[in-house]
Amino acid sequence: MQGVRGWSCPRAAEIVKIPIAITTRTDTLKSGYTSDVTRVVAGVLEREGKILICRRRADQPHPLKWEFPGGKLEAGESPAAALVRELREELGIESEAGVEIMRYEFTYPGKHPILLIFLNVTTWRGDIDNRIFETILWESPDALSIYDFLEGDALFLAALTDPESRMARRCAD
Repeated sequence: MQGVRGWSCPRAAEIVKIPIAITTRTDTLKSGYTSDVTRVVAGVLEREGKILICRRRADQPHPLKWEFPGGKLEAGESPAAALVRELREELGIESEAGVEIMRYEFTYPGKHPILLIFLNVTTWRGDIDNRIFETILWESPDALSIYDFLEGDALFLAALTDPESRMARRCAD
């Protein structure tokens, strides 16, 4: 698929960073993000041109919304280490986090901001075992728009599925 093709190429290390000013705090990190932002990592697993998507259970926050596997970083944890841990807990696989694809801040109404960090995952060991989700499935990037994803994933999905985006073009040259 055009939108996924670039993830396994050498130039995939290009990172799309979109810092969004959403607070007036002065305690910002060197990266431009506020220090009280919860950092969340999401893994974009690709297999045969399809991407793994997961649907939350009805008893979880944001019930029955679709998302990419991953979760919150623990204190002192890097995004890559957090993703490896989360994929082990959620899917029962031993993975290697790849390059960062995109990061940006998002704020759900009435909540504190989160920093979403999307990492490519092309290598893992073991069979994927759904341990916490309502449903998991492999889907074509072109079909992702029909799913009801978390609102925080909208910017990433737009970049992923837009054929004119830098993410879709980066290895087409």
